[in-house]
Order: sequence, then C-alpha cells, then structure tokens
Amino acid sequence: MTPQDLVFTPQGVRFRGRRFPCTIGKGGRTTDKCEGDGATPVGIWHIESVLYRPDRIARPCDWAEPILPGDLWSDAPDDDAYNTQVRAPYTPSHEQLRRADPLYDLVLISDWNWPVAEPGRGSAIFLHQWRRPGYGTEGCIAFRRDHLRWITRHLVPGNRVIVRA
Repeated sequence: MTPQDLVFTPQGVRFRGRRFPCTIGKGGRTTDKCEGDGATPVGIWHIESVLYRPDRIARPCDWAEPILPGDLWSDAPDDDAYNTQVRAPYTPSHEQLRRADPLYDLVLISDWNWPVAEPGRGSAIFLHQWRRPGYGTEGCIAFRRDHLRWITRHLVPGNRVIVRA
C-alpha cells in the first residue's frame, strides 16, 4: 500500500495522509459480491474515470466527464451492456446517473467487474456523496461532499481502492 491508495478501514478511508469518514454498502463487505446484495466488494479496484454534473458543480479535475441528460448505468446482468454507462432510451434495468438528489453530482467510477463484466457479480460500484453519516449504500463507498471533492482533486487515473475483508 502507498499513500496514493484509498484504503477502507473501520475508521474511514485513508488517502494521502488523511482519513475520511465514509459509508459502505448496507450489506457490509463481501468476498462474494452478487448483483443487488447491497454489499461492498472486498478487493483491490482502480479508479477509472470521474463523472460530474456540470449544471451543479465545476469540473472537479481535468479528466472528469460531464453527466448529461439521458446518461444511465446498466445493472441488467442479462444484457451485453451490463455494468457500463449507457444512454436513454435503454429498456433493461439501469440506474439514472443524472439524479434529482446530489448523490451522483460527482462520481468516481471503479473497475469493479469491469471492463468485461461477469453477469450478476455486481455493477455500479462507485465512490460518491453520502446521504448522511452511517446511511448504507447499495455497495458503493460514500463520502461527505467536501471530502469527495478533496479526494477527487488529488486523484490520478488508476488510483487503487483497497477494501479488505
């Protein structure tokens, strides 16, 4: 491990000499991730991209891409686009990336079960803003808004996320 790694601990995520409180999946951590289990997968992932809402926040880093109307994320295990960003209209099961609430105003996309997704092994494992402290996610890691922005400003593509059992 290096200071450039985002390391999940019971006290929060360690990154670049700081510790950030966070929440994880309401199903806890798992070594056997399944679609819809609400658990955060144990393992080493990488940050592959950054998405943001340009109508709500300034571009957080030079490699961030805007979330546009119609941007979705497929969570349909039986679809070829499973665990990838897709565009509306898209009939199979999906998540809206452009949400009414602020949770996805800034999203760090991990390479969990990507780029070649194994059907049913989990999709959309992101780092994003939390609802409130202690409120579990569907499997993502969530942070206070200002902490997520700080983390994003100090990331480079490929930074590792480490979640231990």
